[in-house]
Amino acid sequence: MLARPDEASGPAWFVESQVRGSAKPFGYNSAFRLGGENDRTRTFPLGVASIPPSAVAAFVASRGIGQYIRQHFLDTTFRGLYHANAFDMALLFPYFIVLILLASYGMHRYVLVYLYYKHRKNRTTDPPEHFADLPRVTVQLPIFNEQFVVERLVDAICRLQYPLDKLDVQVLDDSTDETQAVARGLVESYAARGFPITYHHRTNREGFKAGALAEGMQSAKGEFIAIFDADFVPPEDFLLKIIHHFTDPKIGMVQTRWTHINRKYSFLTEVEAILLDGHFVLEHSGRARSGVFFNFNGTAGAWRRIAIEEAGGWQHNTLTEDTDLSYRAQLKGWKFVYLQDVECPAELPVEMTAFKTQQARWAKGLIQTSKKILPSVIRSDQPFRVKLEAWYHLTANLSYPLMVVLSVLLLPAMIIRFYQGWFQMLYIDLPLFMASTFSISSFYLVSQRELFPKSWPRALLYLPFLMALGIGLTITNTRAVVEALIGQKSAFARTPKYRVESKTDRVNAAKYRRRLGWVPWLELLIGGYFALTVYYAIANENYITVPFLVLFVVGYWYTGLMSLLQGRFSGLALGAETHTKPFPVGV
Repeated sequence: MLARPDEASGPAWFVESQVRGSAKPFGYNSAFRLGGENDRTRTFPLGVASIPPSAVAAFVASRGIGQYIRQHFLDTTFRGLYHANAFDMALLFPYFIVLILLASYGMHRYVLVYLYYKHRKNRTTDPPEHFADLPRVTVQLPIFNEQFVVERLVDAICRLQYPLDKLDVQVLDDSTDETQAVARGLVESYAARGFPITYHHRTNREGFKAGALAEGMQSAKGEFIAIFDADFVPPEDFLLKIIHHFTDPKIGMVQTRWTHINRKYSFLTEVEAILLDGHFVLEHSGRARSGVFFNFNGTAGAWRRIAIEEAGGWQHNTLTEDTDLSYRAQLKGWKFVYLQDVECPAELPVEMTAFKTQQARWAKGLIQTSKKILPSVIRSDQPFRVKLEAWYHLTANLSYPLMVVLSVLLLPAMIIRFYQGWFQMLYIDLPLFMASTFSISSFYLVSQRELFPKSWPRALLYLPFLMALGIGLTITNTRAVVEALIGQKSAFARTPKYRVESKTDRVNAAKYRRRLGWVPWLELLIGGYFALTVYYAIANENYITVPFLVLFVVGYWYTGLMSLLQGRFSGLALGAETHTKPFPVGV
């Protein structure tokens, strides 16, 4: 290494480096030389206290932000030397196509936030009028192997404030385990006390949930149909809050907002709650307020019976029968109402495998619905904005296979872009990354601010992990999306719930856990691949990309490790209550 004076600016303290053929600031070697034009060169070891203050000041200046920018963003080492070849373009072309598509879906989140605030005056709160005589309502409770939560559900339904002579409760049970005895016993107990509740059990499970709802409608007595999944606990005044919105004869469905019984149970449930809050605050409200299509969520809402029938009834050729029916009904001209202020509590999945099962079912079902419904939407006479929103809504999960492609191309693209220059990476790659990733953080922050005006900054702690979790779901959801695209059918995979409501409860129901398979191991492997990209980025001082890459590492490793380890140590909790009895207490 040789010292060199900078004649233009006086003494400067550099060590010559061969990396990229440019000068590097002090710090890369264990000794340096001080020297000016008229000074004899002297070598100092690191940490020598006799270094002149002027030398220290010059050294600090050389390591300043300006010098860093000059060396890394304005460097012209490879100008005229590097030329992209066909191989490079074969990698970069799909890389940029994927980034642009992901950025498009990211920008759509900003559009939903815009619609939410632009049409805030259209927020639905009070019904247009009230029924003079309350109509008859059938409450359907579709369940399948829900022995730990069915008692809580039936008890909540039998507490609803609604005239018993105008109420009709159906327990639609497709269970194959002890839940049958539990549910039948509960129904008999409440029926003996005068509640209008009946038990219906199927042995073939044809059509899964959609089939159970369709069969229940054959004996339903109500003009309106309210539906609750097994893990929901509707408040006592729920029906009275929603039924009067049906005084408008054009209203076919009323949906309410989900809240979360066990939000604070674990770090995972906190993140899940924020994800669902974004959906129920910004997506549903933004769409409902701006007059475009939105969907029934399969529970915590009610339908006008004739709207179901005119739309073609419950159909089971998709895994999201609720969204399928919603679009068919709206294409028939029925209007939907979303009540953001009416809450219906539910239990969040407490295990990673259960959460991934739920997300994969939704991802696959929405793609199936898009294949089935979008052609009809596009051919309809609906305004363009309705068609465009339907496209983004139903195809949103295509972002998962796009993320897989991005994962494969990211490291080679980083290498190629490195030789093309940093400035190009800043003004091309960075805006696309910002559009596709930062839209997520702003989207969910807005939802938390709307729900929790005083404590919403707390959500900032969870945002990096929320983004990482979304990345970690890529493999599971990509598999589901590909199955939907190629037409591969699968059973309706229920999300197991264990009546875990507080941190004193623990899961002790291994029978409902799904097999892990190869996906968690693949997630760990891909996380290791991204750890190598982090190393490459740091080694080449590409620090701007490091936070993005770390999200990939954390996301894949978190979902993979949690899938492998969660439930293995649940028995170590102290003072926890376990569900060891095969039947809930009181049956």
